[in-house]
Amino acid sequence: MGKLIGIFLLALALCHLSHSEQDWWENGNFYQIYPRSFKDSDGDGVGDLNGVNEKLEYVKDIGMKGVWLSPIFQSPMADFGYDISNYTKVQPEYGTNEDLLALTERAHSLGLHLILDFVPNHTSDEHEWFQRSVANDSYYRDFYIWHDGVINSTTGERQPPSNWISQFRYSAWEWNEQRQQYYLHQFGVKQPDLNYRNPNVVEEMNNVLRFWLARGIDGFRIDAVPFLFEVEIDPQTGTYPDEPLSSDISTCPDPDDWCHLNHTFTNSLPEDIEIIYQWRELVDQWTSEHNTDTKVLLTEAYTSFENLMHMYGDGLRNGSHVPFNFEMLAGLNNKSSASDYDYYVHHWLSNMPKGVYANWVLGNHDNPRLASRFGAQRADLMNIFLQTLPGIAVTYNGEEYGMENGYVSWEDTVDPQGCNADPTTYLQYSRDSERTPFLWDNTTNAGFSTANHTWLPIGQSYADNNVAAQLAAENSHLKIFKQLTQLRQSEAAFIDGSYVSVVVKNVLVYIRAAETGDKYIVVLNIGDENVSLNLGTLFDDLSAKLEVVVSSLHSDIPNGQIVNANSFEAKAYNGYVLRLTN
Repeated sequence: MGKLIGIFLLALALCHLSHSEQDWWENGNFYQIYPRSFKDSDGDGVGDLNGVNEKLEYVKDIGMKGVWLSPIFQSPMADFGYDISNYTKVQPEYGTNEDLLALTERAHSLGLHLILDFVPNHTSDEHEWFQRSVANDSYYRDFYIWHDGVINSTTGERQPPSNWISQFRYSAWEWNEQRQQYYLHQFGVKQPDLNYRNPNVVEEMNNVLRFWLARGIDGFRIDAVPFLFEVEIDPQTGTYPDEPLSSDISTCPDPDDWCHLNHTFTNSLPEDIEIIYQWRELVDQWTSEHNTDTKVLLTEAYTSFENLMHMYGDGLRNGSHVPFNFEMLAGLNNKSSASDYDYYVHHWLSNMPKGVYANWVLGNHDNPRLASRFGAQRADLMNIFLQTLPGIAVTYNGEEYGMENGYVSWEDTVDPQGCNADPTTYLQYSRDSERTPFLWDNTTNAGFSTANHTWLPIGQSYADNNVAAQLAAENSHLKIFKQLTQLRQSEAAFIDGSYVSVVVKNVLVYIRAAETGDKYIVVLNIGDENVSLNLGTLFDDLSAKLEVVVSSLHSDIPNGQIVNANSFEAKAYNGYVLRLTN
């Protein structure tokens, strides 16, 4: 095969059903909408459900199957919906329960499936359950994690029962004056952790799922799974154990920062996975009893690779349909090599259990946008990568047209992670930049809202770069994305095809092929130098002529052009989808 650098080949039978037998979510495209920033229908500066409804045709048009809404339940908005005060009522600034039902019905009429964000780890401190727990109501007394604290032997003062740290910085314990005890909050002070060792809590949350399933919701994205359980209290000491310092304390010397500790007692316990199995049984039972389309679970878990694999199931019980693949999201950055990209693909495909589907997540509301994290020059390459891998693709709204992070000043910062920092360091913590409003057109506020002031500033230039402009252009990031999703839906190679890859210098090349239909070669030049490739030496039975089907915006190769497989030049930062021709 000639002398190649970094060759790694793996042929893998990936899918287990034919195209006609696949369920709606299998090999599906999921689209995350951050409703607060998607479309404001009533001019108050905040996106809402009617705004989402208004733009559902767009979501359908870009090739999505499932739509996941970030939290829209009633909340005091201390963490913008991740602090829920009522799980069965829509937050008024987003609309009403009737608006949500109308959105669900419209989505179904378009062939879309609607998924809600389920936040089970904690409630708002304004939730009735917490208020009644504070009041020592007999039923709700142990709905949350409470403790008297310990007396400092030196000072004689009462202090938290352990050194546990909130992910939003500082102690994870907060004193409640009325109850005269500390409560646990692994996120914000206004987000007390529920006690999942109390079976009544489990059943109440099961009832939340049943409530929305009965109203036509198609599934749930389950938030912060690794935080659901904490170690049980030590019966001998009557308190909780301190967590050890991080193994590499030099990378996180600040004792108030979550990363300062190794969270052996508060994160990724076996019980976290067990309850996912229980929730899967619940939605499967609902699907069977009501003869509906499959109701799916998507799980958010920044945890070990082994735990992500267990999230699928244990061989006897099923778990998450889509345990979000954060290994790739966390592992890749703008310095990563083609070999790194290839490693994360093979690592997941080679280790996932039989009978499940891979999934690929490159961006979300908690991480800098793709075009900002990997460089705007790689915007199309990253989408080509995402849309041509086997399995399920998850896209954060805006990534389809190369949206970048918006600038948010300290004065405009609202994310509690940023606000808990200071004017010099807030950008390291704040997630506001990836949550700035969607850029629809070149009118006021990029067509997001007619308000004088939006909840976050637009944060970037939009006069010539917006959805309307990209749809009108002869070619654009958005049109490239639509071409990719059309391929995923229509070509057997991308529906149930194998994946065989080669790395040459800093270029990842892989073939997608099925028993029927055309064969495709994907070429991704991750690096900053053009690379000449003799593709004919990389794969057997490769024809000399290839047709360009999709390529990056600045590839300078029009779709339909025939190129020579034996002398193909991959431009720096560009991606290509090539079809084998006879």
